[in-house]
Amino acid sequence: MQATNILNTFSQRIRVCGIVQGVGFRPFVWRLAKELDLKGWVRNDAHGVEIEVSGAEDQVNNLVERLRLELPEAARIDSISIRETTLQCFAEDFFILNSRGGRSLPMIGHDTAVCRDCLAELFDSENRRWRYAFSYCTNCGPRYTISRGLPYARERTSFKPFIPCGKCQNEYRRSGGRHFQNEAVACPRCGPKIAMLDAEGRTVAGDPVEQALAILRQGKILAIKGQGGFYLSCDATSAKAVALLRTRKHYNEKPLPVMLANTLSARALVYLGVGEPGLLAMPERPIILLKKRAGCDEALPGVSEGFVWQSIMLPSTPLHYMLFHEAAGQPHGVAWLDLPQEMALVMTGASSDSEPLLISNDDALRHLSGVVDGFLVHDQEIAVRCDSSVARSGMGGLQFIRRARGYAPRAIRLLRSGPPILAVGGRCKNTVCVTRGDEAFVSPHIGDLDHASVCTYFEETINNLIRFLEVKPALVAHDPDGDIHATRFALDYARQKGIPALAVPRHHAHVAAVLAEHQIDGPVTALSLDGDGIDAVGGLWGGALLRVDGVDVESIGHMIPLYLASGIGAKEPWQVAAAVLHQIGKGHEIEQRFHAQQGATAVAQQLENPTVRASSSGCYVNAMAGLLGIKPILAFEGQAVRLLEGLAEQHGDVAPLADGWIIADGNLSLLPMFSILAEEKDAYRGAALFHSTLAAALAEWISLFSPTGGTIIGTGSCLLNSVLARGLRANLNVRGLHLIESRRLPPNDGSLAIGQAWVAQHYLLGDGPRGQEN
Repeated sequence: MQATNILNTFSQRIRVCGIVQGVGFRPFVWRLAKELDLKGWVRNDAHGVEIEVSGAEDQVNNLVERLRLELPEAARIDSISIRETTLQCFAEDFFILNSRGGRSLPMIGHDTAVCRDCLAELFDSENRRWRYAFSYCTNCGPRYTISRGLPYARERTSFKPFIPCGKCQNEYRRSGGRHFQNEAVACPRCGPKIAMLDAEGRTVAGDPVEQALAILRQGKILAIKGQGGFYLSCDATSAKAVALLRTRKHYNEKPLPVMLANTLSARALVYLGVGEPGLLAMPERPIILLKKRAGCDEALPGVSEGFVWQSIMLPSTPLHYMLFHEAAGQPHGVAWLDLPQEMALVMTGASSDSEPLLISNDDALRHLSGVVDGFLVHDQEIAVRCDSSVARSGMGGLQFIRRARGYAPRAIRLLRSGPPILAVGGRCKNTVCVTRGDEAFVSPHIGDLDHASVCTYFEETINNLIRFLEVKPALVAHDPDGDIHATRFALDYARQKGIPALAVPRHHAHVAAVLAEHQIDGPVTALSLDGDGIDAVGGLWGGALLRVDGVDVESIGHMIPLYLASGIGAKEPWQVAAAVLHQIGKGHEIEQRFHAQQGATAVAQQLENPTVRASSSGCYVNAMAGLLGIKPILAFEGQAVRLLEGLAEQHGDVAPLADGWIIADGNLSLLPMFSILAEEKDAYRGAALFHSTLAAALAEWISLFSPTGGTIIGTGSCLLNSVLARGLRANLNVRGLHLIESRRLPPNDGSLAIGQAWVAQHYLLGDGPRGQEN
């Protein structure tokens, strides 16, 4: 009888690669195998997940089919390989085996928000995890930010110091349960603990969540330790609290993100278009920019006044939900989560823009002394710091502004496989990228490399990625600017490792990022609209038409530059506007128009002999903001474009200025538009005309170089301007052209690294002319 069974048994060895560790994949395989009456085992190893299975042939085939169709939400399968085998021992059941090490090929999963099942456990007063801040299961919770290595297992996470108690061990072993093989299983008895500290770091007696809410309700500032770092929070409905936060952190006019309990709570404050509630509630929990309703500024005084969009996020951790639960009166169950909740919390990074997120309790106590009135902390280490992702609704889904927690470092599949590459990005909005085979792993947002601590974080991120992926880069790609830390690091790294370094021009990298994401090869025409970028002669080059073919890039047209005085500040649009006035023959108006600005006379004199040329799209935006009197001096980077975009959005569509541009010798001049709008008194109308004219001018310019029915690559930070991007798409569609943009990456400098890596891959594979090797 036994021999007959053996002869009728069909056995296979299955290899699954992708995001399959730390996402509940092994319990998922176990459940399928049990349902299909299969024998064998599943385990994590250095390559991904390995399965050996035996049973009826149709059931084995059914298992393989269902692996792809029913995989856990956070998992992603990149490949499945199968070979027939003979089981060395005839298992009588299906088992989950311990992980096996070796050279690592998978990548760790991303962080996700706590799931509904865990929330039900969290708010069940009869459950032993009642209001426990680390209630996660195999389907949710942190992965990347707690991981120290692969294969994914508890001993390689920041849960290692917390030894599971008997009950948690039983849950871990109990087949079919939500905590089956949950490497982060924990409870109040054995897991991490939260605590409330006062401003001096002393423990506050009583329930930590109750004490934290009391601080918020008193209009004070609270530091909260999250999954990827510390955040500052205050009552978003209190003008006094918001003003206090701005004063202590020197936030000035910068708009602040707000956390709400659910999408129903958001509906009273912002418009939720088709699909936008789903974007807010995605497991990755990005911050989403949403258009305000009337009354939003009154409900959230001082949070984002003067801006058309409000940044909204939903809770992601049990601790976040516990604050809202406390504010709701500690109701039993989860039904309260389906009702609007009154509480709204500012939730912004505890570090300044020039510093990385704080991740340790000691650093938070030291750096936030005098800033916050209390600390809601826990005793689990954050292994990898990771900021919140920021996005808005775009064509086809999300449009990333900042790609970080929940998405990074998910791999982006490249068209071809090649040697490992390290790409270090640029100075601003830095990310780094490491390739492995045909995968590109882009790091979370790092920030601007202008501060020593950010530079340290930059190097820490590179080391983490290389350690996780276990690769030895064959080449380092970098920006040509030798004055930035990323380039200096790249050249030094290349010398130490004895490998080549390749300089990739910034706008070439911008275009290449889109090509990498969309797996496009061959020559393309591309529009690069960036804030700035140094060209070959030292000017600010940010508005250009390019022809890109692998490592070869050619400028086929550019926006006619503005001529600026030396030392004109990027944060002073009135000075850029003064330069425009001089260039259009109205220099005599500078002192009168800008008499309220210090140095107007000196700027007018300097413009008689301008020394800097700028075809930067960002300079055009700043000039328009200055001419319309919207914002003479910026309080933060990008303020002018946000305000100008908002005014145009509020005004609505207008026809472009018929005589607003000139195209000559393949180059685009917008000086006629500036001549007309310099006399515009209505800022709303002026902003709308600026956007519609710029979109129409760009479309006509592009069409001169592109056949009807073709595709255009669009990139650069100016395409984050939704009014401009929408107008450009519409104008190109009329001309039979299709705009291809970034979707899985931001179009700004956050995508430079993967673009550099794409060019470097083509260089190593010998495609086209050689780039600039150091």
